[in-house]
Amino acid sequence: MTVPEQRPGSPGAPPLPLSVLPEDPEVGRLRFELAIDAAGIGSFDWDLRTGRLSWDDALLAIFGYDAGGFDGTIDGFAARLHPDDRERTLGALQDAIDTCGAYDAEFRVVLPSGETRWVQGRGRALADDRGTAVRLLGAGLDTTRLREGDARVSRVLETMRSAFFALDRGWRFTYVNAEAERVLHRGRDELLGGEIWTLFPAAVGSDFEVNYRAAMERGEERVFEAYYPPPLDAWYEVRAWPGPDGLSVYFLDVTERRAAEQRARDSAARLALVAEVSSLMSASLGSGGAEQPALQRVAEAVVPVLGDWVILTLSTGEDGRMRDVASWHRDPALRGTTAAYADLRLASIPPDAPVLRALESGRLLTVADVPGAIRPTLPEGGVLEAFDALAPQTAVTLPLLARGRTLGALSVYRGADRPAANAEEVAAAREVADRVALALDNARLFDQQRRLAEALQRSMLTAPPQPDDAEIVVRYQPAVQVAQVGGDWYDAFLQPDGATVLVIGDVVGHDIEAAATMGQLRGMLRGIAYRGDVPPEAVLVELDGAIDALRMGSMATAVVARVEQTPEQRAAGTTTLRWSNAGHPPPLLLLPDGEVRVLGTERGQLVLGVDPSAPRTSAAVQVPRGSTLLLYTDGLVEGRDLLLDDGIALLRAALTRLADLPLDRLCDALVSRLRPEGLQDDVALVAVRLHPQ
Repeated sequence: MTVPEQRPGSPGAPPLPLSVLPEDPEVGRLRFELAIDAAGIGSFDWDLRTGRLSWDDALLAIFGYDAGGFDGTIDGFAARLHPDDRERTLGALQDAIDTCGAYDAEFRVVLPSGETRWVQGRGRALADDRGTAVRLLGAGLDTTRLREGDARVSRVLETMRSAFFALDRGWRFTYVNAEAERVLHRGRDELLGGEIWTLFPAAVGSDFEVNYRAAMERGEERVFEAYYPPPLDAWYEVRAWPGPDGLSVYFLDVTERRAAEQRARDSAARLALVAEVSSLMSASLGSGGAEQPALQRVAEAVVPVLGDWVILTLSTGEDGRMRDVASWHRDPALRGTTAAYADLRLASIPPDAPVLRALESGRLLTVADVPGAIRPTLPEGGVLEAFDALAPQTAVTLPLLARGRTLGALSVYRGADRPAANAEEVAAAREVADRVALALDNARLFDQQRRLAEALQRSMLTAPPQPDDAEIVVRYQPAVQVAQVGGDWYDAFLQPDGATVLVIGDVVGHDIEAAATMGQLRGMLRGIAYRGDVPPEAVLVELDGAIDALRMGSMATAVVARVEQTPEQRAAGTTTLRWSNAGHPPPLLLLPDGEVRVLGTERGQLVLGVDPSAPRTSAAVQVPRGSTLLLYTDGLVEGRDLLLDDGIALLRAALTRLADLPLDRLCDALVSRLRPEGLQDDVALVAVRLHPQ
């Protein structure tokens, strides 16, 4: 069965949705009027043929008229206009009539009470068949509240201490507050309506353009800091956020803040430099390092904190001759040129050159015009070419003074693109020069004392005897990190009966007192042991008693060994080694077959100077001819990086590997093998090798 088609609205058809129901014209008009009333909009109809101007109730209320108070003429409208806005507003109406176009004007209305209102008027002229305007229809909206809100915002913006401006989407200024005028060095009349890229061409391609365009294109706020070159010559902190009409920009001149931050960074860098120089000089010279490498590291640290390039001059040799020993430039490409200039300048500059005057007078010298002061005095050739390539503009030369002596000079140069050193920078350079000079002087005194100490130490350690049946080798190596006289000593001498006595010892301490004690103990031990009828343990007992009786107040370790041989042993090719140990590392015995024995497994008995009544004993071993006995101090086998037991094991292994070497080379090789990085303590060795039968 066919179902008849049902049209919408026919009996039995579903009801139409509300949105598609045909609307009564009266309902539509009512809706429009309700919307107009809700928005507070009044309407007008001006018949240009009769001159009759009709206003609805809303517009009458906006203009302050009651129902019978308005005469329905354009004069009644003009009567309410503010005198300052009357000509402009009536002119806008006349333009709409003349062109049959739109009318748009915002103006002020003065009510009978004296109250002023802002009204936004908009309309359009209607023309007849001949194109003549015959009617003007439009509406008016009270914008007083909007205007007051804008005025409040404007007042806030004008009183802000931060600069603010607004740009439309064509990058034209639409608003500028007073602070922005001041910061940008331009008035409103010049800025408003102008394009930012035209008024501020240096912003093109800069961080300003990159961030402004990103904010506009992406619709996101951008916060950044950027520099604008002269004539503004300022740093700005900028906050730019987009809106429907364009870009709003809030910015602060942070030039002084950045300058203060930079000053703080510079001050911190100078303090760090002074500390670094102290550390460099201490690490380099305190461990016995050479002066020139240390000063080169200082030159590299000084640049660029204090200058663009630097030369360090040093008094060297016995004659005090000055020589440029270090240089550096911030530009790697000019470092070779700086070194070449340093090689040539002292031989080329005049006697009154700043560096020579500083050296002679001992006073700081500043040169504000280096080209004017130095260039005319330089001869043609390499030195002048290097000078021109380096292009110095200002310089500070500081003598390296310590204990009333001038050791050299620090010369710091700056180019034309960097201002001359200020008072803080000069003070920092002075501090650097003082630290360098003091470290140099201390190192030189240290080295002088070390050489004197070593000479004194060696003068007390005499050459060993050379008996017919044995070879004796001694070694003394001072520590590389101390300048004091040490307490290590050795001795070797022959007794009247032909026996050989070997002694190794170490007085506690590293100073003149330890050296003096060492000399006393060595002398007393010689006197006690020389008689020949006193065994090693008895020698140590008498020596310990003398330490106590003489109130020497010192402690020491020692090993006394005696090489004895009877006629029967001589015939058999053997020898007796007898020894006694007072707290010292154990002797090592190298046998002809290469075996190495430790004579004693501990540090022996009690050290000397603690208890003179402590019992002491000797030990003896019979060895074949060709054997080697090694006595040594703990500086060879013990240190910050080496435990005693580990050191003895290393020494024993080295002795095994080096057994075939001649005795003198053997002793040297043992020191270099066990202490390749340098001695932390003095080392004394005494070794005896029995000649084969």
